[in-house]
Parts: sequence; structure tokens; C-alpha cells
Amino acid sequence: MAEIHAARRGRAQEKIAGAGADAALITSGPNVRYLTGLASSNAALLLPASGAGILATDSRYALAARRDCPDLELIVERFIEPRLAEEMTSRGLHTVAFEAHEMTVERHAELTAKADGVKAVPFGRKIEELRTVKDPSELELLATACRISCQAIADVFALIRPGLTERQLAAALDRRMTELGAEGPAFQTIVASGPNGAIPHHVPADRPMRRGDLITMDFGARYGGYHADMTRTVALGEPAGWQREIYELVAAAQRSGLDAARPDADVGDVDAAARDLIRDAGHGDHFGHGLGHGVGLEVHEAPMIGYSRTGKLASRVPVTVEPGVYLPGRGGVRIEDVLVVGVGGSGGTGLLTTTTRELLVL
Repeated sequence: MAEIHAARRGRAQEKIAGAGADAALITSGPNVRYLTGLASSNAALLLPASGAGILATDSRYALAARRDCPDLELIVERFIEPRLAEEMTSRGLHTVAFEAHEMTVERHAELTAKADGVKAVPFGRKIEELRTVKDPSELELLATACRISCQAIADVFALIRPGLTERQLAAALDRRMTELGAEGPAFQTIVASGPNGAIPHHVPADRPMRRGDLITMDFGARYGGYHADMTRTVALGEPAGWQREIYELVAAAQRSGLDAARPDADVGDVDAAARDLIRDAGHGDHFGHGLGHGVGLEVHEAPMIGYSRTGKLASRVPVTVEPGVYLPGRGGVRIEDVLVVGVGGSGGTGLLTTTTRELLVL
């Protein structure tokens, strides 16, 4: 893996040189992990436009850093950013790019006070841009996370019954993903039953499930640092006509969105492919969030697919497609899958979450 991370740093150095900087200070945790392989809650990378990088972390991660990042100069220090600021000065750096979207005003003030003679300039989301297109090793880790997620929901379907609470079902999903090899949930699992299904990010509560409920489960496994994200909505008992109607509408919208998610497609057009179907059916006001987002070292990362977003999709970019219809006081439906753009198409191997998308009646 050291070669993979070295190649990534090489691509990052091209961006640093292109920004006219002598080096970049990478402080976003996922970006540090992407460029070095080190998973740490306290690490930063000072990467020059050419030459070896300097990785700083504290004593809790020192052994892991020496094991995983043998080709980087290592500094073991509790207060990593002030120390790296001093290194900028001692190494004669004049212009250093920093991740302005991640750094607080307080940290920036401390950094510039310590980095005497160094000009700090915003770097933008240059590393996030590199992360959007995944290499084969990343796609395999993500595929494994998705396989675990699919198996977990298939196993947990049998537990759903009247009287089971949302919180109990969420805990069962989390436990099953871990049993199947996940590092843990990719995010806080959502289980929303009955009228709670109208809240897209409902927090599971002690509400017992009842016959006649639609139950939405939004969850995913984390494996090797990579995050799966999928959603299924099921019916507990025979669904009412309105429930079948909105489920079939969301399913059709999702198929349209999946088909539109192709290389060079404008993200706004992909969103519109699903959103227009929902709007034309009279539910435009009942679908307020974006259609999807990238997944990888973060569960929500570039590219964002929405009606106000710009940009185009590229091959080997994994994205979610997750339309929904939410009816206040009644319930809702969301269906979500992970698709790798340009790999197999929506009906082929590009779809990483394969558990049935038909309305399951339990």
C-alpha cells in the first residue's frame, strides 16, 4: 500500500505546484489517511511541492505511523500544527497552502503566528477532488462494505415484527454488520417507522412498529475506512394503496436516476432525471434533499448530486442515488443504492448494493 499512497502524494504535489505554493499543510483526517495510510484523530501532513513529506502525529499513533508510513519523515508531538508551523519556518518555506474549509479561525491564527515569514494561502478542496475517482483497491474496500451491508439487512428482515422498536431494529442492524466483519456502522443507523418515515434523518426512538407501517432503514457498514450507504423501505403487513403508490413512484425515480448517472453527465441533470418524475406526480414538495453524493473515506463526499449543484460525473466515481417521498403525519419512502459510475451500468457490476428494491411485505 505504501506505493499507492506515494502515487497519491505525487498527484497532490502536482496540485501544490499548480497553486504556486512551496508546500501544503493537510489537516483533514480523511485527506491525511488518503495520502499516508494513517488513520488518526490527531495527524497532519506537511507535503512539499517536491520531495518527501513530513507526517506529524502524537504518541498514541506513533507505532502505527512507523509501520504504515515508512517512507515519510515522522514527527511525534502532541500539538502537531504549531510544531509543523515551526518546521515551515526552519525549512525556509515561503508559501504554504492550507485546507481553509477544515481549519478553524483560532487554529489559523495560531498557525500563522508560529510560522514566521510564511504566507498561508487557501488550498481549496484539491485533495477531495483527487479522492473522487477511486483506484481498484478503494473500490474493493467499498464493495466489501456494501456486501456486508446487503447481507446484514437480508438477515435482519426476519426480525421485523409488530412490537419491535426502532431502536431495537437499529441495534440489530449495527450488531449484524459488525458480526459480518464491519469495523462498525458507517454512520448512525436510521430506522423510521410509520409517521416517523416522513422525517428523512429521523433518530431511532422507542416507538414500537405496527401493522400498516412503512419502515425505512438507512444504514451502512464501514470497512477498511470506506463507507457503504444504502436505504430500504419495507411494509409491515399489507400496504395501503397510497403506500404502494409512493413506493412505486420512488422506485421509478431511482431507476431513472441510476440510468442517468453516467460518465460526463451533469450532476444537475442526474438529479432532474429522478426529481422531475416525483414533481410530475404531484410530490415535488415532498422531496427536498439532493439525489445523492459520493462515498468513500467519508460517507458524504464529492461529488454532490442535487438540483443546485454543478459539475460532471466521471468513471470510477461511487455515488449514491436516493430519491424519497415524505408525507408529513403519514410516512415516507426512500430507496438508496451505491453505484460506481461507468462500471457495468445500473444493471451490471457497477451497482454495489444489490438487495432487492421491490417492496417487501413482512
